[in-house]
Amino acid sequence: MMRTEQDMMELVLRVATQDDRIRAVTLEGSRTNPNVPRDLFQDYDISYHVTEMDSYKSDPHWIDVFGERMILQTPEDMAMFPPELGDRFSYLMLFTDGNRIDLTLISIHEKDQYCAEDKLMQILLDKDGVFPQVPASTDEDYWVKQPSADFYADCCNEFWWVCTYVAKGLWREEILYAQDHLQQIVRPMLMKILEWHVGTQTDFSLSIGKNGKYLKRYISEERWEELMSTYPGGSYEEVWASLFAMGRLFRSTALDVAESLLFDYDMGQDQRVTAFLTHIYELPRDAKQIY
Repeated sequence: MMRTEQDMMELVLRVATQDDRIRAVTLEGSRTNPNVPRDLFQDYDISYHVTEMDSYKSDPHWIDVFGERMILQTPEDMAMFPPELGDRFSYLMLFTDGNRIDLTLISIHEKDQYCAEDKLMQILLDKDGVFPQVPASTDEDYWVKQPSADFYADCCNEFWWVCTYVAKGLWREEILYAQDHLQQIVRPMLMKILEWHVGTQTDFSLSIGKNGKYLKRYISEERWEELMSTYPGGSYEEVWASLFAMGRLFRSTALDVAESLLFDYDMGQDQRVTAFLTHIYELPRDAKQIY
């Protein structure tokens, strides 16, 4: 049976209370965000602020107290990925009851730096009363940011520029190359323009979540369906259809953003590239020249 939130929080605090090396406990992430709906998949993002870390790292079994694990990852100890947390050390633990704790060890001497890093944080335990006062949790650091005219223009230019790479890959029948450019470069520009559209409708006062996971709440059903149509299958024809659908959605959304923010949309760039994409789509496989 899956342990309750009360069970998990009591466990986290009990371990900390009984360990003199742990001087403070903080909670981060979605559980501190009042704008995020609660569900059974929410992680427990916990930090233990400790006097030293070597004794923990030399004893890999100390985390067994949290329960039977399905899988564990310790990112700072992996050869495949460079460490991102400096001297901090994290344990990402998925348990057999479905709960997950992302636990980070942080030197207590970093408390001031840590408190300035993220406004989505709550102090659960401070044994020595040394943590600074922190305001109520807010996700304002993750709100959609209003772009400058130059930033907007660069987004449009990057979208249409890389669309030509996708077309080239499709004509050459290099579908992995085409898919990679479509998903890794073209799609992020599309998502950025949709994000800005939400910003213009909400006075840039909210977050659409990691990977745009809350985007559906803030755009029309029609626009959402258009976005869903841009996700292709594995055939060349489906990727071509996706590319053209992305172009149509990008254009309509970028024009709305431009109107709201009093920016200029380069329709000439759009029209020239769209015509090129259509031309490459229709170009015979045995063609000796593009034009």
